[in-house]
Amino acid sequence: MNTGQMLITIAALMLLTLVILRVNNNFLSTNTILMENKFGVLAVSLATSILEEAKGKAFDHNTDTNTVTSSNQLSTIGPESGEVYPNFNDFDDFNGFSKIDSTLPSAPFKIECEVHYINPSNPNLTTGSKTWHKRMNVTVSSDFMQDTIRLTSIYSYFFFR
Repeated sequence: MNTGQMLITIAALMLLTLVILRVNNNFLSTNTILMENKFGVLAVSLATSILEEAKGKAFDHNTDTNTVTSSNQLSTIGPESGEVYPNFNDFDDFNGFSKIDSTLPSAPFKIECEVHYINPSNPNLTTGSKTWHKRMNVTVSSDFMQDTIRLTSIYSYFFFR
């Protein structure tokens, strides 16, 4: 093998090394993106589960077994004394609820909830007065996720005579 063939062989080996490094780098970044998407889907699933669970409850503590005809009869936001998860009986009991879900084998997720009365003419604004509409914000985060998942849902009370 002469010097020219040796140089071509060395250049080919260097080129092969660069291609292998580039392919490995792509595999690693693809795996990272795949895991981030997996955690995002799991976080959305957990937030949706909390929203669905809350919407399966009564609108308010006072509408649990009775009919309310005036918004002044509604209770304050938050769990009543002695109520703890999972024995909440109404939607607003989830206000201030916080839980770390470590049942999934992939990563632990922190779930936090807020419930507010909202102004029906502008649902983005919370109000201190009692209305027929409540909004729940569910936040799910994890140390393994770059983003935080936030889902919001509005629950309204309708009384039909």
